[in-house]
Amino acid sequence: MAFTAGNVPDQNGRTFLVTGANTGIGLEVAKALAAKGARVLMGCRDSGKAHAAMDHIKTAVPGANLAYVPLDQADLSSVRHAAEQVIAEPRLDVLVNNAGIMIPPLARTAQGAESQFGVNHLGTFALTSLLLPKLAQTDGARVVVTSSLAHRQGRMMWDNLHAEHGYNSGRFYGQSKLANLLFVLELDRRLRAAGSPVRAIGCHPGVALTELMRHLPSWTQPLLPVMRPLFNPVVAAAWPALQAATDPNAEGGGYYGPQGGWEMRGASGPARVEKHCHDLEDARRLWDISIELTGVDQGLAPA
Repeated sequence: MAFTAGNVPDQNGRTFLVTGANTGIGLEVAKALAAKGARVLMGCRDSGKAHAAMDHIKTAVPGANLAYVPLDQADLSSVRHAAEQVIAEPRLDVLVNNAGIMIPPLARTAQGAESQFGVNHLGTFALTSLLLPKLAQTDGARVVVTSSLAHRQGRMMWDNLHAEHGYNSGRFYGQSKLANLLFVLELDRRLRAAGSPVRAIGCHPGVALTELMRHLPSWTQPLLPVMRPLFNPVVAAAWPALQAATDPNAEGGGYYGPQGGWEMRGASGPARVEKHCHDLEDARRLWDISIELTGVDQGLAPA
């Protein structure tokens, strides 16, 4: 079935945490969930932007049940504080890991990691791990992790994870998106082995023109209007995350993305996962390194 926002079931009584919810895909996901009656916790770095986004949603969805969760995935202390706030909620049904950055100049997180690996993967790993016990209290709970078509070219640079030996923004973006898929697939295997009620599901938005594109080289800017027909509209780019989060038929360990134009645009459905994403040795190595770098370990044994 081709999945769109119109296929999202009623979500009354359910609570979702959506990271990066103040703009782009995260904003559209939050709005669609609120329209279906969900309580939406909006994990955002900037208070002003978060509340502006909440006002925008409430204009479109009067009576929307929203709350702001301060969250900066470039700082693990912020991730821990955000998790504490969410754990205090009566329930948590779904964590939608959407926040991320794309091809910025070399920068580092508060803990010293290369920013793309740190924000896109380590922040996601830490937040997810901290919230797993809360999610496990609810039958049918899910963790959604957003990857990218860039995972196809991504390779883990084990000897250069923190860009100590050189930096290429595109390669580090690909690595972070591969890490997202290695993580979500390994997480689902470990959850199943532990008998957890939680399922982990991956997704990607296709190619969408969002704020993630702000670091594209200046020479590409004149090309964007010409290429716009190839891009997935932001509303549609949210559909894979919505499918992963709400489709009753979405399977743990599944991966969802646009069905048209080589998975670049269109309604959502099953997406292709490259063979190297199923490398168990890489997945376990990444898991162990992530525990070391975040200090967060929920004790899930390898499957």
